[in-house]
Amino acid sequence: MADSSANTLGTGRDEVQFRFRDDEPVDHPAVTVDSFARQTNAAAVRIEPGDDARDLLPHLDHIRLVEVNFPVFGDGRGYSAARILREAGYIGELRAVGDVLVDQLSHMRRCGFDSFAPDTPIDEADAQTAFSRWPEVYQATTDDRVPIWNLRHGAAEGGSDG
Repeated sequence: MADSSANTLGTGRDEVQFRFRDDEPVDHPAVTVDSFARQTNAAAVRIEPGDDARDLLPHLDHIRLVEVNFPVFGDGRGYSAARILREAGYIGELRAVGDVLVDQLSHMRRCGFDSFAPDTPIDEADAQTAFSRWPEVYQATTDDRVPIWNLRHGAAEGGSDG
């Protein structure tokens, strides 16, 4: 993790425990995907399990925050939602909320989450360890880290892992 203010643990607003962004946090509540479909002027949307993140794709240019709810730790649909949004070009804040556990943090970051609002606060030392646990990665994802196989072959930039 870099030493910039955007990558400082514990710099969130209200329930946000970890935030890795320089911009101002959205200061109003997120609407549901169904509500957003009827009022596309909202800047914050909350995806629940079962919602299709692709419904938001035509509106990504004016959404500033997408909250993805993890009601139980074993529900991995939020990871897919994050990848869909990031791979479609979403650059706004992507916040994991709900039953977010320390051992999920690094995987969530790799999928594109850049803020975290766990139901139960996570020890900051444990979170720091989780975020930095694997310095090398095997797949290219939305976090632009260079896969180890590319490093072995002298490639300077990440790319397809195919």
